[in-house]
Amino acid sequence: MATTIRPLHDRVIIKRLDEEEQVSGAIIIPDTAREKPQQGKVIAAGEGKFREDGTRQPLDVKAGDRVLFGKYSGSEVKIDDQEYLIMREDEILGVFTTTAKAKSAAR
Repeated sequence: MATTIRPLHDRVIIKRLDEEEQVSGAIIIPDTAREKPQQGKVIAAGEGKFREDGTRQPLDVKAGDRVLFGKYSGSEVKIDDQEYLIMREDEILGVFTTTAKAKSAAR
């Protein structure tokens, strides 16, 4: 049975994107010594936090965005054997955007 979760206020749920495995020479770095990627995909986003006047401040990120976050940002959680990060929107450093030129080069 799949579990669904909805983040509250200005929090987002992020799934880390796996970096391509790179082998330099004959040195193989074990998984336990490898740094975790700092890029991820937003799985779900809250509705935004409340301002002092009672209105909501909408989030700048949405589900599906590819984001960059700090090395020690967020809290790691495990849901249905999948690892995710839950963090506040202000812990996200940037959102990746693709240009038409980059899209056509990828084809």
